[in-house]
Amino acid sequence: MTDHTIRTTTNAMATIASPQVPGTAASARGVVKERKNGLVVFAPHGSNYELHLVSPDYSGPIGTQTVGVIRVAARKIWTVSSGGNFISPIFGSPRTIQGRVRALNERTMVVQAATPVVVDLPEDPAAIDLPDGPIVVGAIVNVTAFPGARFEPFASPNAAPR
Repeated sequence: MTDHTIRTTTNAMATIASPQVPGTAASARGVVKERKNGLVVFAPHGSNYELHLVSPDYSGPIGTQTVGVIRVAARKIWTVSSGGNFISPIFGSPRTIQGRVRALNERTMVVQAATPVVVDLPEDPAAIDLPDGPIVVGAIVNVTAFPGARFEPFASPNAAPR
């Protein structure tokens, strides 16, 4: 059963109302192509991306479908009026993430880029620029991420929250 509770938060001078994060909103599906020196190369389902993500304890499958969470810490966030959903670079550690906000709470948001990405919001309000309105579910945001994007696997592909 879906929880439709509305929660509010104050973020960068705007009051935001959004539904609670649905269980699978942050689930990234894809294939771990390689594991080496505490990093995995994750290829999100339905894309040509090969994201290099920190995952020192990854012991899951290589070359077959897996599910987990991709998490980045935001250095800077902007709201933007238009543009596509993407992660840059296509090959390597994510530095720029742009897409629509799928879910939002006081500390994080889920951005639908090429795959869902959980973004830890910056604590400094000056790191959030709102030229195209507040951050709300459905808004398009552009995120510059700190180095060290992470992959947090679920115990098994069937263990993802529903």
